[in-house]
Amino acid sequence: MSDPTRLAIRRPDDWHVHLRDGAMLEAVAPFTARQFARAIVMPNLVPPVTNIAAAEAYRGRILAALPDGCDFTPLMTCYLTDQADAVEIARGYETGAFAACKLYPAHATTNSAYGVTDISNLWPALEAMQRLGMPLLVHGEVTDPEVDIFDREAVFIDRILAGLARDFPALKIVFEHITTAEAVAFVESSGPNIGATVTPHHLVINRNAIFDGGLRPHAYCLPVAKRERHRRAVRRAATSGSTKFFLGTDSAPHAASAKESACGCAGIFNAPFALETYAAAFEEEGALDRFEAFASENGPRLYGLPLNEGQVVLERAPVEVPETEGDVRVFLGGGSLPWRLVPPSSFRT
Repeated sequence: MSDPTRLAIRRPDDWHVHLRDGAMLEAVAPFTARQFARAIVMPNLVPPVTNIAAAEAYRGRILAALPDGCDFTPLMTCYLTDQADAVEIARGYETGAFAACKLYPAHATTNSAYGVTDISNLWPALEAMQRLGMPLLVHGEVTDPEVDIFDREAVFIDRILAGLARDFPALKIVFEHITTAEAVAFVESSGPNIGATVTPHHLVINRNAIFDGGLRPHAYCLPVAKRERHRRAVRRAATSGSTKFFLGTDSAPHAASAKESACGCAGIFNAPFALETYAAAFEEEGALDRFEAFASENGPRLYGLPLNEGQVVLERAPVEVPETEGDVRVFLGGGSLPWRLVPPSSFRT
């Protein structure tokens, strides 16, 4: 009989994380590396990562920020612009400089000013990606100011994503950080080359968290948390056992001063206790037996990458979540979680 106090799973990956750069990179990267074997690193730096040289340089800075002997592989992404170079993208994928390309609609989120203004500008790049089997990672929101912010994901599906999937039927598409029942339905009804990442915070909070007793900037992210019915739909999908949904934290740190300002930045820093938060949600849904596939198998299979060797172990023991790490507020800080990640030295093989 399995031990109900221990949960051992294949080493997982994070298929969507923001590691930032400079001092912030050095502060936050170890939290991701202690839990995950690989991570898809977002390219929305200033300036963004749009070519092979920039990706290789950024990878080098990430590796330099990790503790000695750390076994972690950053997977780099190419930030798509209206001038995306199909030849450079193809060469980057073929040489391993890029694992995927990221589509930010212009002005959709942090550092997306260089993003795409018209999806048709990407046709040559998308044709090359489809031919190569290179994944397209999508921040799925329209930026039309006439569209209510809580409807922007659903409108994006109707205006852009459905047509994109129709025009490029063999293109691998990852609908990132989904937040709505409409996104769940789209992914579930699509072919096997379309999947979605789910964050820990969108499993836990709904939009009430942003206004709980006042304006709560540390619960503000993009896409924003939605109504409770949407949270329930996303949670059902993540814990269902469907191979289409997989782990992507969208951990997005900002200094407290940048969050607690007249125009607070979007982003939730969940990396320090990401696995523990996911495990708690799966347990609440009676789905711990499906957690390993979500965390460790579905993502690499869509990307066409091998599964990791070795395991990580969580033990049933309360862990207190600190309010902050440095000057960054931690998701669920001040509370506790029922599972604790065993320190890496105890489980690496």
